[in-house]
Amino acid sequence: MPGTVGAPRRRARPGLTRDQILAAAIRLADHTGTAGLTMRALAKDLGVEAMSLYHHIASKDALLDAMVDHVFSEISLPETGTGWRDGMLQRAHSARATLRDHPWALGLMASRSTPGPATLRHHDAVLGCLRHNGFSLPLAARAVALLDSYIYGFVLQENGLPFASAEELATIADGILATPAIAEEYPHLTELITEHALKPGYAYSDEFDHGLDLILDGLERQRLASEDRPASSPAPRGTPRPSAS
Repeated sequence: MPGTVGAPRRRARPGLTRDQILAAAIRLADHTGTAGLTMRALAKDLGVEAMSLYHHIASKDALLDAMVDHVFSEISLPETGTGWRDGMLQRAHSARATLRDHPWALGLMASRSTPGPATLRHHDAVLGCLRHNGFSLPLAARAVALLDSYIYGFVLQENGLPFASAEELATIADGILATPAIAEEYPHLTELITEHALKPGYAYSDEFDHGLDLILDGLERQRLASEDRPASSPAPRGTPRPSAS
């Protein structure tokens, strides 16, 4: 039934709702990751017995499915009639912001085998935006794979950086550069640090837009090339193939 996480196993406990459980699970995962998300910890956070959760959910896997589906629901989707580039830009920035809020979701979004309605709606809308703007089916699939790999990979690296400010970056850089003979042994790395990363106004986060533009430019070239390429007709059945000589 819509609005449930798996099949209910027994009569629901009054005062506790599926939405409350889902919100608490996401809040807990945001702070501890999924490793810290146990049914016992979730029940403690809600102030109930662990068995009470099973009045509303079928299993831990069902809960994870619902959490991932909720994350997909937070990502903005291209509106009908939106140009493909604007649609992909909007979706990429929204996905990045959402995944930074819920870093635990990165490892789960592509792994769930029972996607929910928000997940299905998300993928359908992204593919629809591309298909309605001149992308062949193979190129649309390629675009989604490429964009998702870039967005997820960038957020994964961004979340793992050992600095969150220019001051922290400078402290790390000072420690690296203080190593004797570092400039001689690693001249290109030294150049990157001193002539780029430590320059006023540098922010690693700015690289997201630059990389995204490169990908979108490349996809546009392929889209235009596929429009210009005449469709090849398959050979009729029974047509003999030329023999190799």
